[in-house]
Amino acid sequence: MAHVELSLSDVFAPAASTEQESDNFGQWSGMVSRAAEPCLLIDEGTTVVAISSSGCDLLCLGAPEDVIGLPLLEGGLRLVDFTASPSELTEQETDKIPPLLALHSGRLARGLLRVQGPGSDAGRTVDAISTPVLTDGAVVGSLTFLSAV
Repeated sequence: MAHVELSLSDVFAPAASTEQESDNFGQWSGMVSRAAEPCLLIDEGTTVVAISSSGCDLLCLGAPEDVIGLPLLEGGLRLVDFTASPSELTEQETDKIPPLLALHSGRLARGLLRVQGPGSDAGRTVDAISTPVLTDGAVVGSLTFLSAV
């Protein structure tokens, strides 16, 4: 029989300077750039601000420095549908992918993406979970965690 135990304690929050607190987006950018997990950070203009190396590999994007500073959907990301003979998503469909949906709705978004690499006919399925990134209560970007399915 499994045994589950719950312990409640005070929250430990390290002291942070006011400069760090006001630059929430900058902190996430540094974390994403150094992360071992596949993740992506875009700003409110959908420009890629940071992406992990493993995120680039999973999304078939090359190296992070080749993608940073480019709009997410113009930086080589090729999203295709889930049909037997995949075709690129329309603009209406791409607006519903988790990174953009979280950015525009201001809410958590999750969904499957089918990514096609250069010179590949087969698509790779990726699970994406995105959350809006807030600064002073306003949405300034979205943070997406990715996982191969």
